[in-house]
Amino acid sequence: MANADAIGVEGAPYVLDVERGKIREFARATGSSNPDHLERDDAVSPPTFLTTTLHWQTPEGNPWKAVELDQKRGLHAEQQYEFFGPPPKAGTRLTCTSRIADVYTKQGRRGGEMTFAVMTTDFHDETGTLVARATMTGVETARPATEEA
Repeated sequence: MANADAIGVEGAPYVLDVERGKIREFARATGSSNPDHLERDDAVSPPTFLTTTLHWQTPEGNPWKAVELDQKRGLHAEQQYEFFGPPPKAGTRLTCTSRIADVYTKQGRRGGEMTFAVMTTDFHDETGTLVARATMTGVETARPATEEA
């Protein structure tokens, strides 16, 4: 069962350098043919590029462990990105901070209660401006219901 006391736990800030080559690799991997991602020196990152932050997040920067979801019953339920201006361009240095925003339960349709955990990651540029926010939701399903003979 997830730990509701994890709400508010914040990881240490870490840095994500938005690099032209990484933007191009990500764009190609996702099937983009947009020249803004592939050809410009100041390439614009695709909207879901910020997913790559998981490659840069340090153990100290990741508060997810505090949630204590059972990974044998865990699922990635949702990922959302909110931008407060244009997506970051190549050459931008972002400071990222993740925190556990919520832990809650809902009754499932087949087999009991489900526990949801929500982690947000804020991305600030070099001036301290909030550029984007990623919201990731994980879910722990209830143990399968026993069948009657």
